[in-house]
Amino acid sequence: MATEKPATPMGTVSFRLGLLGVAQDALYSARLTDLDLKPKHVALLCVLRLHGAESQMELARLLGVAPSLVVLLADHLEGLGALHRVRDPADRRRQSLRLTDAGLRLLESATEVAAQLDREIVAGLPAAERAALSNALDRLLPPRAR
Repeated sequence: MATEKPATPMGTVSFRLGLLGVAQDALYSARLTDLDLKPKHVALLCVLRLHGAESQMELARLLGVAPSLVVLLADHLEGLGALHRVRDPADRRRQSLRLTDAGLRLLESATEVAAQLDREIVAGLPAAERAALSNALDRLLPPRAR
């Protein structure tokens, strides 16, 4: 008589996506080391590139992180020359972040690192499955992450 495997989250899409995310985040983090970046730095650069100058509070909302983390990320990126802060003349407490040319180049480098990882992770998939995976991920991403 065959024994049934115990029920675990391993059979769920959400759990497996989480495991894959953890593994890919670790790989991406390791490869970003030469750029002196972490994935959250890249996420901030992405949001600035896609949405333009935003207040640190708005960036925190878009990234789904605490405003204090945006400050830390921005401090590091400012130190790299990737962005600069601009005070709102109407409200001196409010600052927006703006990408610099160096920030755009840094984002381009981080994008190439991610693209290389993409090529590696899907190398064993036929073209149709790669396209289907990309489409499914686009549809599953929450709106704020797009």
